[in-house]
This record gives sequence, structure tokens and C-alpha cells, in this order.
Amino acid sequence: MLVFIDESGDPGMKLAEGSSLYFTVAMVVFEDHEEAVAADQRIGLLRREWRFAEGFEFHFNKLRGDLREQFLAAVSPYEFLYFGIVINKMKLAGPGFQFRDSFYKYACSLVFENAKPYLDAATVVIDGSGSEKFRQQLVTYLRRRVNDPKSPSRAIRKVKIQDSRRNNLLQLADMVCGALARSYGEKSDAQNYRRIIRHREFSVQFWPK
Repeated sequence: MLVFIDESGDPGMKLAEGSSLYFTVAMVVFEDHEEAVAADQRIGLLRREWRFAEGFEFHFNKLRGDLREQFLAAVSPYEFLYFGIVINKMKLAGPGFQFRDSFYKYACSLVFENAKPYLDAATVVIDGSGSEKFRQQLVTYLRRRVNDPKSPSRAIRKVKIQDSRRNNLLQLADMVCGALARSYGEKSDAQNYRRIIRHREFSVQFWPK
């Protein structure tokens, strides 16, 4: 089992000064390694079909709307699922959320606790070029919290840090996370992208309501 994670937004609580209203984490899960390889190859082929440079990195926020739709439509036939957590910062009242470490730790705990019953000896891949603080907190959380020392089974087998520029499936996680985050906004295309991959959605929690 392979798991790829990405986040969108920021942990800042100064909403009136430009901090994002929401913080979103998406977890893309492939149960079958061969299916993951096939999706990886399709993304590589898509890059060549569009005549992008070999090292071009797919980012939701850097693609035109039509290309976002085409990308998601191209990968949607492959057998993956995704989990998501969207944190509504407007309703966070506890003083601990004013601190980045506390915020990130809680975001990590929400998404993994939701997915934990479905994870089995998973290899988790985290973007090494993303938010350093989020990455640090996520790795710490995985090592301390997810694997129950009293249980003979392990939800998480291994954690890897990789560069998303060289990993098509981390780029897929970015696109899924972007689609999910956009669906909670007010732009005219808010529902366009999530709708394409809705059949791959296993669980999305909007917290707190």
C-alpha cells in the first residue's frame, strides 16, 4: 500500500490579514502497487502529450482550469482512493491553534485517525519540497501515534521524504488536494474539479462545522 500526502493553505490565524480561511490535507492511497505504477506512467505520458518539459511539475495552482480538468480526468480511471480534512479556521477557538506546531499536529492527527482503520503496512511518501514545518510534524506524528505498540499489525510500515518534482504521484496528491481545497471556495469553478474525482473520494471531513 502506497500513500501520498499534500497540504493546501497555511496555519496562520490572521484571517483579516491574508491567511487562508481553510487548511486542507489530502491523502491519496493506492492499495495495488501495479496500479500506482500505471497512474505514474499515465502522468508522465500526459506531460509528453502536452509537450511540457521532462521536469515539469504539475501544480494545481499553476495550471489553467482546462488543464486541471484534463489531468484529473486522465488519472480518474486508476484505482486509488483519497481521504481529506478541511479545517475551518474561522471556527477554531482554542488558544493552542495560535501556534503553528499545535495546529499542524492536530491537522495530522485528524487525517490519519480517519484513515488509520484502512491502512495496512503502508509506505507513506511526503513531499520534501513542501512546508518544512508540516513535514516535520507529520513525520513525528506518524512515528509516535499511528503505530500502536500493543498491536501486532502496523498501519504504517515506512515513511519516505521525496522531492515532488521527481514523483508523479506526489504531484497527483497536489492536484487532488487543490481540487478539494477549491471546492470550499467561492470561485466560479469551485466544484468543477472535485466532481471529476468524486468516485475516488473515500472520506472528507470538514472540521469544525
